[in-house]
Amino acid sequence: MRSITLLIIHCSAVRPGQTSSARQIDQWHRQRGWKGIGYHYVVRRDGSIEPGRAEADVGAHCKNHNKYSLGICYEGGLDAEGHPCDTRTPAQKQSLLTLLKQLKTRYPHACIASHHTFDPCKPCPCFDAEHEYIEL
Repeated sequence: MRSITLLIIHCSAVRPGQTSSARQIDQWHRQRGWKGIGYHYVVRRDGSIEPGRAEADVGAHCKNHNKYSLGICYEGGLDAEGHPCDTRTPAQKQSLLTLLKQLKTRYPHACIASHHTFDPCKPCPCFDAEHEYIEL
């Protein structure tokens, strides 16, 4: 069993008219030569939560931090012009909160963090996850 100390929040960096299901992200990551989807969960715009990699498997979502983390990605993150933007729908916000509460129950010592905390050159996930989920 892996020791999980981080729950890292990401966005899929797609515009409002584009989709990014776990299946699509899996294809994109395989095209890059990866072993498949790097995230453990994908939260779709309608609030549905799709599984990615198994929690027991090391992800491929945050360089130098994959060994001890889970990657959670929400569909979106760009506005219509392609600029970084918090595009989470109310359903996504609720599902993301529910998922994080469940994960914190299983991994009570894990910290919730934004991807840009570890890679400041990236705006991902386009909101301050540490501040938003400080109460968890």
